[in-house]
Amino acid sequence: MKLYHGTNIDFFEIDFKKCKPNKDFGCGFYLTDIKQQAVDMAIRRAKFEDKGSPVVQEYEFDESLLTSDELRVKIFDGISNDWAQFIVANRNAKGKRIHNYDVVVGPIADDGVTYQLRRYTEGAISMKRLIEELKYSKGLTIQYYFGTERALSFLKRL
Repeated sequence: MKLYHGTNIDFFEIDFKKCKPNKDFGCGFYLTDIKQQAVDMAIRRAKFEDKGSPVVQEYEFDESLLTSDELRVKIFDGISNDWAQFIVANRNAKGKRIHNYDVVVGPIADDGVTYQLRRYTEGAISMKRLIEELKYSKGLTIQYYFGTERALSFLKRL
């Protein structure tokens, strides 16, 4: 399968030290299988950081590895209680790694989802209500998190 990464500065070696902590699935390298989503992210990063220019990197990944014993993989099939709790835990991890998965696949918590997650963590809504709200979010897409050197070794830059 082809995966894409949108950035504002091209690079050829993935460095976990440059990855941002407290993201949905933890500090790691994030990709999508939707090229336009990577393009949009690259444009957003270039504008937000006010440097570089939009770059979309393309990678090849053997999808059968997601169901083999080669990697420790967690797949969230959609919005669920487990998915929401996993994201909340990673976002509140204060830079610490809280799981041992090589690869995590699941919905992206975009700005709308982030707002709902914040409402949940502040106690304004219950987990049940959070899940109900998120199930009706439009345009939720899937992200692929690669969080270990082992996982990265299976990505081939095209």
